[in-house]
Amino acid sequence: MKNGLLLVCLLFGLTVFSQNGTIKGKITDKLSEKPLQGVIIVLVNSENNTSETDENGNFTLQNVPIGRQVIDISFAGYENSSVPNIDVTSGKDVYLTIALTEKFNQLEEVVIKSDNNKAKAINKMAAVSTRQFSVEEVNRYAGGRSDVARLVANFAGVSTGNDSRNDIVVRGNSPAGMLWRIEGIPVPSPNHFSTLGTTGSPVSALNPNMLANSDFLTSAFPAEYGNAISGVFDLSFRKGNKDNYEFTAGVGAYPGIEFVAEGPMGKNQGSFLVAGRYGIAGYLGGSGTGAAIPNYNDVSFNLDFGKSKLGNFTLFGIAGFSNIEFLGKDATDEDLFSAKDANQKLNSDFYSVGLTHKVATGNNSFLKTTIGTSNSLNSYEEDRLFDIGTPTENKIRYTESDNNENRITVSSLFNSKINRNFTIRAGVLFEYFDIDFNLQDRFKQTDANADGFEDFNTIYQTKGDYTILQPYAQAQIRLSEKLTLNAGLHGQSFSVNNQFVLEPRTSVTYKINNNNIINLGYGLHHQNVPAPILFQNENIGGNLVQTNKNLDLVRSNHFVLGYDVKLADKWRGKAEIYYQAIDKAAVENFSSSYSSLTEGADFGYSTDKTSLVSNGKGNNMGFELTIEKFFSKGYHALLTTSFFESKYKGSDGIERNSPFNNKYTINALGGKEFKVGKSKRTILSFDGKVTTSGGRFYMPIDLVASQSAGFQINDEANAYSQQYDAYFRLDLRTGIKFNSKKRKQSHIFYCEIQNVTDNDNIFVSRYNRLTNQVNRIDQIGLFPDFGYKFQF
Repeated sequence: MKNGLLLVCLLFGLTVFSQNGTIKGKITDKLSEKPLQGVIIVLVNSENNTSETDENGNFTLQNVPIGRQVIDISFAGYENSSVPNIDVTSGKDVYLTIALTEKFNQLEEVVIKSDNNKAKAINKMAAVSTRQFSVEEVNRYAGGRSDVARLVANFAGVSTGNDSRNDIVVRGNSPAGMLWRIEGIPVPSPNHFSTLGTTGSPVSALNPNMLANSDFLTSAFPAEYGNAISGVFDLSFRKGNKDNYEFTAGVGAYPGIEFVAEGPMGKNQGSFLVAGRYGIAGYLGGSGTGAAIPNYNDVSFNLDFGKSKLGNFTLFGIAGFSNIEFLGKDATDEDLFSAKDANQKLNSDFYSVGLTHKVATGNNSFLKTTIGTSNSLNSYEEDRLFDIGTPTENKIRYTESDNNENRITVSSLFNSKINRNFTIRAGVLFEYFDIDFNLQDRFKQTDANADGFEDFNTIYQTKGDYTILQPYAQAQIRLSEKLTLNAGLHGQSFSVNNQFVLEPRTSVTYKINNNNIINLGYGLHHQNVPAPILFQNENIGGNLVQTNKNLDLVRSNHFVLGYDVKLADKWRGKAEIYYQAIDKAAVENFSSSYSSLTEGADFGYSTDKTSLVSNGKGNNMGFELTIEKFFSKGYHALLTTSFFESKYKGSDGIERNSPFNNKYTINALGGKEFKVGKSKRTILSFDGKVTTSGGRFYMPIDLVASQSAGFQINDEANAYSQQYDAYFRLDLRTGIKFNSKKRKQSHIFYCEIQNVTDNDNIFVSRYNRLTNQVNRIDQIGLFPDFGYKFQF
């Protein structure tokens, strides 16, 4: 199958079929989010094509030429703005949401012009370590697999090195430190095949066709974000087309078969947007699971009921369903997830649904409230096969887990622009968790009944509820035209251990001139220990006791200094240095190398860590550099480099490398577009990506002890003292976009070859209990990806 797909890619060529496009949008004040009426929008290189916003801030530019376009925006009392790199097609209207900044002094005569691009965060209070990303990038960058989590792996501070999972490792932190938010509320891991406590998985359930431009934050977050110590993925769903019905149908190796529908709804300028996908990667050999076929599908929706006397209501949701069964008889030595002596079955489902109400409470104020509910359900069964192929072959249940988490979330925030230089935002987030967690396992258990097998013991079994309450307040003060201060206070109350903490957050931005900006940020952050550790059982006198429930919240201090420079027209440079000090991590109550900071990058957590104490420490420090050419003149480029150290201390007090300490990550991406054909309506594109990073540190395996025990025994005294080989991968992508002259249609094809050099990047070295040896397992090698979309 791989060879067939590769042949399709190599034979990929031009077959030209051949209506101009439409740019629509809404323009608001950046701080108050109030729609602006009378804003002038001009299509660059076509001054006769102009538009003006109505009372709701809406505008429309008709008859826009196909291809990349730029618009200029001007409004009295506001800084002029420019939006570049607008990808116009004949099959779909482009919708933009643009925020303008009011001039510091309305009497100033100097015309200030800013590029409204992804260099700026959408969140008005986020000044440091924040990067805006767009859906267009997800679909354009090579190697992205239509996965937003893999997209951010291209950004400085995010390490890579694992093709099999999309865990987000930020500045040496565990992926468990991530916070996922959709439309302002925390959600369970939005991934297929996810398990309790993890934030990543092999396949994303987030459909890029649903997303609006969003923020990714890596340090010193504003006060509205809590219960996270590494990063925040703050995602927004886009609105459907309010004027016309539009549809997208497509197929791709990783997104699978997909369909999107959108259009006007109701009489109040509302809209609907709904999308569904069915995965096919397993059938094409791109899952790394040998003969096992992963089944996964997802659905998302966003219903905007328009503006009414009561305000604006929006109903949104996402759901994902996945399952896979590994049979030992079908396993191969190269399989990433299965083994010849085990039958495994995994089910993982989740959903999140929310209703948002937004209402103006004055000329420059609004109240936004979201009520949501979510559920995460995953189960795992493993039967171990003994004496395979002999008359005494038998099968026993080895592992069984069933975890169900229901969540009710209420988020409310009040935002008020007091004047052009002072804005406040305050709110509260309340989460109620109803949990039913169960895990029984034989791994590393004793054989008390002397039947020759480890006992099938209960690792955790808990049914109950708990709450997290997070109030916050923050303000932005423009002290001068050049100096801006953001300051806030976040609180967090965790009912499991009855702990309440207050966290100061602040950042300062100094604009030296129009081309040079300095940022300084600090933030204190806390997060609870992951649930699989927190609710683990210990057998004390024949009673199961949850001896980890009183663990403190893990504490993290973030310090960041950044420098942003405009190198040339459409060229940007950004450098940041940072230091993160972590304490109160969970460690064992005797001398050992274990820390909860090392967990979270796999399908499970340690199952033998009880009576832990909050004495662990860690630190992350590094330097990041980004050089970016925003898309213009037909090409784009991005170079990101990260050099860092990630260390931790267990209860033995020895400072060690963390398993996420790659030490360096370098990404180089670029692409070029050409207009071809007589009418120049066909767009041919070429994109490439090179990634390299240091190998991760890992625990050496005690082979003799493993052979004696029959399962892998790590040399914990020398934890993370050895490092895997460096990671390297080259991806190439070519695409073609046909824009119809006569109809509102476009056809998009792409073909991509991932890991072009077929580099043998290591997945893991692990003890093979059948061969009694330590074997190396490599990640997926060369793999051709493809895709087709029909927009109409």
